[in-house]
Amino acid sequence: MRNILKEWQAEIRRTLNGNPVSLPEWVPRLAEGNDPGYFTPDSAVWTVHGSMSTIVAGIRALLMQTLHPGVLAGVREHSHYREDPLGRLAHTIRWIMTVTYGSTAAAREASDWVLRLHEQVRGEYVDGHGQVRTYYANDPELLRWVHIAFTDAFLETHKIWGGPIPGGPDAYVREWAQAGRLMGAEAPPVSEAEMKKQLDSWFDAGDLRFDDAVKETVDFIRNPPLHPMLKPGYRVLFAAAVSSLEPKYRELLRLQPARLGPLPLPVQLATHVTLGVVHLALGRQAPSEQAARRRLRRLGYEG
Repeated sequence: MRNILKEWQAEIRRTLNGNPVSLPEWVPRLAEGNDPGYFTPDSAVWTVHGSMSTIVAGIRALLMQTLHPGVLAGVREHSHYREDPLGRLAHTIRWIMTVTYGSTAAAREASDWVLRLHEQVRGEYVDGHGQVRTYYANDPELLRWVHIAFTDAFLETHKIWGGPIPGGPDAYVREWAQAGRLMGAEAPPVSEAEMKKQLDSWFDAGDLRFDDAVKETVDFIRNPPLHPMLKPGYRVLFAAAVSSLEPKYRELLRLQPARLGPLPLPVQLATHVTLGVVHLALGRQAPSEQAARRRLRRLGYEG
């Protein structure tokens, strides 16, 4: 039984870190730097991003991002998400954790690195109105969609499966707007109400669409090539992400809350249990946060 548990823990670490045993090289480097960074332990960002609800949030953000045809075209045509989905996940986690816990120099460096990768991501897509348009991954408008879909996902899932947020939801949206600015997003929202208004503006304008490409991508997100030991838990987390979506976006994605015949399944409770088990496997405090706290202690920061 102990060997099975160790194997399961190793597979979780492999999925999230890319390595079942050692930490990625960038994690200890978060202890380096000469300032506290954009966010500190008493911030809303540390609270939300330190929660296990981020695992559900990641799935929800991917589902939402598929609805913008320009963003989806860039992912499908220029990334290797099918061949190496865990590699793409590792890159995303690296950027999030570095901006959250790193020094300001580390956060800027990580964001600039992503922007350089985006420079070659260009092409054409059919928009929600049937018009052929060009896309460019560093287009501020596309970056704003990605930023808002991310922010909305992390905030909403934390409301359900996390705890209190210092300063409330507005504080998280306002603080994480800094990440949007680092990535070149145009006018990132600074309050929850503004975020919802901007998010719905794409929907109301008919800029979002569902087509075969969205269906294929959603099917991949629903059933990624995970180790068999992780699949039962992932099914719960996927159902959680679907249940957390606003009904109009869930309907646009052609997704339904999990049911057993006419009865809804207790997804919220099952997700609490699943996230609790994952938390036990990963430990009380993420290595990224531990490294950041070492930097803060070195700098004499109290908070």
